Amino acid sequence: MRSGDPDEQSPTVDRRQPGPYALREYALLADGHRGALVDPAGNVSWLCAPHWDSPAVFSSLLGGAGHYSIVPTDPRFVWGGYYEPDSLIWTSRWVGTDGIIEYQEALAFPADPSRLVLLRRIRTLGCPIRLSVWLEPRANFGREPLRDLRTVDGSWTARTGPLHLRFTADAPFRPVGDGALEGVLSLPAGGRHDLVLEVSTAALDQRVPDPDETWRTTEHAWRSAAVPLTGCLARRDARFAHALLRGMTRPGGGLVAAATTSLPERARAGRNYDYRYAWIRDQCYAGRAAATAGDHNLLDGAVAFIRDRLLADGARTAPAYTVAGAPVPAQEALPWLPGYPGGTVHTGNLVRDQFQLDVFGECLLLLAEAARRQRLDLDGWRAVETAVEVIGRRWREPDSGMWELEPRQWTHSKLTCVAGLRAVARLAPAAQAGRWAGLADAVLADAGRHGVHPSGRWRRCYDDDRVDAALLLPVIRGAVPASDPRAVATRHAVLDTLAEDTHLYRFRPDERPLGHAEGAFLLCGFLAALAAHQAGDPVGAARWFERNRSGCGSPGLYSEEYDVPQRLLRGNLPQAFVHALLLETAVTLSDAADDADRR
Repeated sequence: MRSGDPDEQSPTVDRRQPGPYALREYALLADGHRGALVDPAGNVSWLCAPHWDSPAVFSSLLGGAGHYSIVPTDPRFVWGGYYEPDSLIWTSRWVGTDGIIEYQEALAFPADPSRLVLLRRIRTLGCPIRLSVWLEPRANFGREPLRDLRTVDGSWTARTGPLHLRFTADAPFRPVGDGALEGVLSLPAGGRHDLVLEVSTAALDQRVPDPDETWRTTEHAWRSAAVPLTGCLARRDARFAHALLRGMTRPGGGLVAAATTSLPERARAGRNYDYRYAWIRDQCYAGRAAATAGDHNLLDGAVAFIRDRLLADGARTAPAYTVAGAPVPAQEALPWLPGYPGGTVHTGNLVRDQFQLDVFGECLLLLAEAARRQRLDLDGWRAVETAVEVIGRRWREPDSGMWELEPRQWTHSKLTCVAGLRAVARLAPAAQAGRWAGLADAVLADAGRHGVHPSGRWRRCYDDDRVDAALLLPVIRGAVPASDPRAVATRHAVLDTLAEDTHLYRFRPDERPLGHAEGAFLLCGFLAALAAHQAGDPVGAARWFERNRSGCGSPGLYSEEYDVPQRLLRGNLPQAFVHALLLETAVTLSDAADDADRR
């Protein structure tokens, strides 16, 4: 059904300055190479193209000019939505005084690395509906307006910065303002309408994608790689976490930490970072989660990414890379953007210059998991030897640790290396096994001399007596037995001093009450569930798991931090490692319940 004349049906809702909204209200579309955030008013308010870490072409999330909205002209409506099973195909649902509208949207999947296809399919339920559409792509975070705008064979084509665009709507649109397209769609009861937007680094000479065919391909691609997780605890959430990890992983490896940059963890606190890169630690978490869930393709991709970085860079292996394996760029401010409320905008990340010892232990844990499943090749074992060699040379050095702070002797870093060394030693030939186990014993002995608090628990740092939730992780991974008195004392200390309302904080940065300096860390909450499970407390494990999986917005996305009193997400969105730990925890607790039933 074609729309009416836009000159006669101008929109009644002005969406030229959309949002921003609370982070819990945004949904993610992703295809492995890039991601888009969609807000409850129908705006694609964030999209970097052609890659995760490219400049944004839609940046209204951070106050930029570019966005792409579809919104009912009826000003009274309520919004909802859901993901199609096992996918990042999002369905928005608006209930208004004039009827009900649903529209599906997705990035075409599998994707071309240099060309994205954004699909939006609108359906009306009940009464006829009118919708206002506003398309305003602006490359380079809003600084490049459309140019060369014209119609070709029924589609609009244009350029913005270095990008080529094509918009196919089968409806009349008109250019307005400084480089935007505007139109009104009039749909009958039961009507359907497709909009297709392509953004490419090269001229769009190929045929326009057929919406029906592209939707079928996208739906099949998501379904074909789903994991059943039959009988899994929180099965829908676990399967969605798996789908999200697939959507945030570049084919062949390279998991982006989050789709966004500069979303503040705390208002006006200066803690807003660019997470559009692949952290080695996050990649290891996701690979282990994939292995636990039975997805060998995702596991193999994670192993390949880690293997290639270790073999290429050795002792210079950085804590993070682009998803393609290139160095993370230097930090740079974007002063022309107002930013998300409470934060300023920049790209790049200072992590590029850090040494994080625990990363090498995490690499060994992932590679050992692959070897245990007979999925580690000779190059993978060469990567194991490289990581072991780096630990042997550098374990005495100060490092920036899991939380990326000032270089110190972080106990968690030492113990994570112990866990990784023990994991690979169990699978290695005798000569290597003895040498690697001996190195683990040496590192553990040093941590035992300098990293134990007088009370018997592990201390945060050799010169810092505070408790740190990160110290749960190396015990979960096998650095020492769960029954080790230091591990038991640490678990009790963490839960006694850093827990509030069954959420867990990283550490106490100062004398203020928990939650005043930063939000609870959802990653830590899932670690608490795994620690309780390991300690033989299934009720406590389930309680921690259920409480922390509630810390998401209605689309089911998690950020890094959670503001417990306000029930708000804090920081960049979505945070991949939180979804990875949710998936691993869900499967681990389910397996334990199955074992108990069999007994």
